[in-house]
Amino acid sequence: MDRQGDAIMAAGDSTETDPNDFGPTDFGPTDFGKGHHLHLIDGSAFIFRAYHALPPLTRKSDGLPIGAVAGFCNMLWKYIQDAKGADAPTHAAVVFDHSAKTFRNDIYPEYKANRPELPEDLRPQFPLTREATRAFNVACIETEGYEADDIIATLSCQARDAGGRVTIISSDKDLMQLIGGGVEMMDPIKGKLIGPDEVVEKFGVGPDRVVDVQSLAGDLVDNVPGAPGIGIKTAALLINEYGDLETLLERAGEIRQPKRRQVLIDHADQIRISKRLVTLDCDTPLDFTLQSLEVQDPQPDALMDFLSRMEFRTLTNRVADRFGAEAPVIAAPAAPAASAETAPAMPAIDHAAYVTIRDAETPQGWLAEIAGLGVVAVDTETTGPDEMVADLVGISLAVGPGRACYIPVGHVDGSADLFASGALSAGQMPLDQALALLKPMLEDDATLKIGQNVKYDYKIFARQGIRMALVEDTMLMSFALSAGGSFGHGMDALAEEHLGHRPMPIKDLIGSGKSQISFAQVPIDKASAYAAEDAEVTWRLWQHFRPLLAPNQVMTPYRTLELPMIPVLADMEMAGIKVDTDHLARMSNAFAQKMAQLEDEIHALAGQKFNVGSPKQLGEILFDAMGLQGGKQGKTGAWSTSADVLEDLAAEGHDLPARVLDWRQIAKLKSTYTDALQTHVNRDTGRVHTSYSITGAQTGRLASTEPNLQNIPVRTDEGRRIREAFIATPGHRIVSLDYSQIELRILAHVADIPALKQAFRDGIDIHAMTASQMFGVPVEGMDPMIRRRAKAINFGVIYGISGFGLARNLRIPRAEAQAFIDTYFERFPEIRAYMDGTVEQARRDGYVRTLFGRRIMTPNINDKGPAAGGAKRQAINAPIQGAAADIIRRAMVRMPDAIRDLPVRMLLQVHDELVFEAQEDAVDDLIRIAREVMESALEPAVKLAVPLVVDAGQGANWAAAH
Repeated sequence: MDRQGDAIMAAGDSTETDPNDFGPTDFGPTDFGKGHHLHLIDGSAFIFRAYHALPPLTRKSDGLPIGAVAGFCNMLWKYIQDAKGADAPTHAAVVFDHSAKTFRNDIYPEYKANRPELPEDLRPQFPLTREATRAFNVACIETEGYEADDIIATLSCQARDAGGRVTIISSDKDLMQLIGGGVEMMDPIKGKLIGPDEVVEKFGVGPDRVVDVQSLAGDLVDNVPGAPGIGIKTAALLINEYGDLETLLERAGEIRQPKRRQVLIDHADQIRISKRLVTLDCDTPLDFTLQSLEVQDPQPDALMDFLSRMEFRTLTNRVADRFGAEAPVIAAPAAPAASAETAPAMPAIDHAAYVTIRDAETPQGWLAEIAGLGVVAVDTETTGPDEMVADLVGISLAVGPGRACYIPVGHVDGSADLFASGALSAGQMPLDQALALLKPMLEDDATLKIGQNVKYDYKIFARQGIRMALVEDTMLMSFALSAGGSFGHGMDALAEEHLGHRPMPIKDLIGSGKSQISFAQVPIDKASAYAAEDAEVTWRLWQHFRPLLAPNQVMTPYRTLELPMIPVLADMEMAGIKVDTDHLARMSNAFAQKMAQLEDEIHALAGQKFNVGSPKQLGEILFDAMGLQGGKQGKTGAWSTSADVLEDLAAEGHDLPARVLDWRQIAKLKSTYTDALQTHVNRDTGRVHTSYSITGAQTGRLASTEPNLQNIPVRTDEGRRIREAFIATPGHRIVSLDYSQIELRILAHVADIPALKQAFRDGIDIHAMTASQMFGVPVEGMDPMIRRRAKAINFGVIYGISGFGLARNLRIPRAEAQAFIDTYFERFPEIRAYMDGTVEQARRDGYVRTLFGRRIMTPNINDKGPAAGGAKRQAINAPIQGAAADIIRRAMVRMPDAIRDLPVRMLLQVHDELVFEAQEDAVDDLIRIAREVMESALEPAVKLAVPLVVDAGQGANWAAAH
């Protein structure tokens, strides 16, 4: 098994206390002044950021919502850890809003009237975040009738007047009016300082005129009225021209533009009210002094008491480690009430309890115990991540807490000695002897083998002539429970989240960078603790996950769609596919010549030579030298030359950006495929062996890596020529079978669209039918361009395409593209109903399901702002793309038995396509049998309202077969 994953936070109960109770109050008497540095944290921003960044989380013991509290605590802990060094704060506070109603509502009753109601699961978490702040021994401040921004403004002014520095930890634009004179802001997400230059970049004016600009532009979110029709850019233009807001309003009659002039004259009072609303109050009444905000270290006992009550197991352990204290014991979360089983409490992991097996006698007792239990966790340690070339170094087994062992078989002398012999270290079993002892158990279909990423171990053993039978995979269990969630499925992440344990880091043993060594060079005693821990952690994760599958209704997807893929994919990966390296080399040379030719054309069009591969130089050519319109400059002042920018310029008829796009495409094909594929040919097999990740995409689509064979372009001549390099061995043919329009068929079924369902049943050209429905033209003799537009909309709708995206794809005006989409929904109202219903379900449940019950989490579905659209599109698409992935998985699982008697091998899966290699005389039988398996893959679980159709082809290479 190869460890992978990222850290995760889990998590809360509320008790009301004085909001300005700072915890232990042993603050020193030091007056605040020169040399002091005050940090003011925008607590409300932290809460909302935490709430929307995490999926819904509840405290396991009582179901209390604590997702926002968990994120808040992790952010505050990170802040405390990072706020060290020479520029560390001397004083700090977290500032909160006290209530929705403030003095601004007396000025303008509609202030913030547009704000939506707080989510019900967020309300009980607000008092908990105050309690958390006090537990961290940080001042917790709020004042009735005033917003957090006013408190921050008052403290900033006081600190500045006293000669100190202030850093406001927030990205709230309303606070930017405070910047300057020793006050700065820090964006906590981007880790970027915000000073006067950044304020000018955002508002077009300096901090001293931000209020004037905001007064004119208003604020839709806070319902600040401003001047109708005047935005930030126009407001900045006016303020820069007239100096300040009052001067502008007094001289409004001089403005040349009639509409703008009249707006300012008619709405002068409203604008002045807006200024009162956006101006922060630097005289907020406070019943404490700056001196009382002096930084104090957290009190470990008080902090760990709060964190343990919240059941934040991972963070509790981190705090304990930081202070060298003993973490309180937090019981492992129980299974849901609907489950008959509860994961038992377990003792802490003890590396000293592990056994290193160095002889052939000791394993007999372990194997007898395993036979009696009928279950064992198994893990392999190897020389590298590539299962096709890695050597086996050791095998670890676990049968319960503290009951784990390691069998070293491939450790060598000299961990870092350049002149070491490389001979096997003493005190380990010969590889053949160890495998002979373990093979009966590994192949026994009455003994359950548990692993984490079992496919890796399966291939390692398969290369030794052992085929593991009856396996469970904790990585796949996690994926079945929370595909698409905020956390990874690697062992380290799972152990921290579900066991409250951080496994030993591999880099502690093998190092990193140029000094990194192979695991075979790690001394056996150190390797034993690491490897045996892997096996024990895997065993504990299995104990945790297995009671959760049935209550969460994911047992069937796990058993039928995840677990059976292990041997199928392992066999495909080990089979590999033959590649004609001479063909690739010729293509690389041809691509190099084509790139050189394009460079000459580009230089001629530019009128000078430059590095075509340099975005900076290209931007200067396009927008500075040539003066093309439509450029976008980043914060550094460099012009953007992204594909979108170049495509827009090319669509306007500019040749140079069009040629650059051609050059980039050729360059990518050369570096990614024709050059790189040659390096991936296995020296022993002469074939390329990709690796498929079962958990690579939240929808269940497989991900191909090392190399990625799923993204080779199929619609371009160059892409097809690359596929020509994938060839059959003599006497064989490459056979491709591909589902036809599977996602549209699924959409017709799940959205219950009568017109589409009937068209698929009748075998009608679905794109021509859609065009006929939308544009009122007959199918016969249809203009290909009209069909193309309908096709773009058909597929675009599945992915939630916008009018802007469709306009770019079809090279038409955005208004025309949006009209197409509007017409589409008018013709097929069922699609809109499906989309709205799916989003509503995702918001309610936090996940969506496919036709086969696969659960796909939607953690960002309640996001606001720019991210909201993407989260909705993902939620809408997930059941469709997920169902397509499920269908081909079911076909792949059934395929080995169906073709067992044929001289064929399944080699690749590329989204909706399966690629085989077959003896020439078996091609027809393969196509007949494989097509039947694929077209009936739904049965008997689901009855689709439209037929599945599979296209087939065969040839000497992949391009000819597809």
